[in-house]
Amino acid sequence: MKLLVTGGAGFIGSNYVRWVLANTDDEVTVYDALTYAGNLSTLAQVAEDHPSRYRFVHANICDMAAFAAAAEGHDAVLHFAAESHVDRSIAGPEDFVVTNCVGTNAVMHACRQLGVERVVHISTDEVYGSVEEGDSLESDPLEPRSPYSASKAGSDLIALSYHTTYGLPVTVTRSSNNFGPWQYPEKVIPLFATNLLDGLKVPLYGDGLNRRDWLFVADNCRAVDTVLRQGEAGQIYNIGAANELSNRELTERLLALAGAGPDRIEYVEDRLGHDRRYSVDTTKVRALGWAPTHSLDRALEETFAWYRENRWWWEPLKSAVPR
Repeated sequence: MKLLVTGGAGFIGSNYVRWVLANTDDEVTVYDALTYAGNLSTLAQVAEDHPSRYRFVHANICDMAAFAAAAEGHDAVLHFAAESHVDRSIAGPEDFVVTNCVGTNAVMHACRQLGVERVVHISTDEVYGSVEEGDSLESDPLEPRSPYSASKAGSDLIALSYHTTYGLPVTVTRSSNNFGPWQYPEKVIPLFATNLLDGLKVPLYGDGLNRRDWLFVADNCRAVDTVLRQGEAGQIYNIGAANELSNRELTERLLALAGAGPDRIEYVEDRLGHDRRYSVDTTKVRALGWAPTHSLDRALEETFAWYRENRWWWEPLKSAVPR
């Protein structure tokens, strides 16, 4: 197949591109605006290793004409491109609405015009809102509580409306918190890991008891690919690993990997509207034959080692990240 991956220079998108090129014979076009969280250094080795199966287009998803030109002749589009950092959405929600909603509409409209055979829209478990107990089902109502999650909920509904109204073969994935290599160091795991490597403290929000399910990015990539090839059009698939930890427990594991003590924790004022807990039911995606294969402890160890060994990539980015 010929795949077009929006946001392929970002964290999850670039990991998916690597996975596809390593595990299939597919050709991949990356379409990315190269905002602060995406850069070509992330894909340099990909371009070198797969010159005949990989190409890059520098453009914005909101530019429908540019996207349509790039997507023509492709069998499938995987729409990863999004503004995704909750703190940034609180400080400046406008960019999130434009990229996540207007941009998604442009992608879906162009895919409809081109007759793309398969479209996978990548979303998040945060659209369900704070889940005090139990697991969110794909049929549950959406109760987003931040500008980021609200814009993603809007983008989900836009994408699915193109299936209902026009018959566009769209599927949606909603994953829990991803982590792994190549993640921009504003998110909690790479921020804490790189701070610890630099001898700095780690800023822990509130009481540290907010809970998340942690999914290694390689497992998510396999799940997304499974949905691409086996998922039913018009359906939503939750993706999670049942690795639920409080932020304090996660911090303690990262401290142990760094050989550091609790004195390196700096408790800071809690995020506005901070959701207490997310958890998703993954029965539907597991019925397609997918299951996570990485244990949490091993994946955290591999991730910490990657940041220790790849300072060349993240050190130039740190100046843009609040500490």
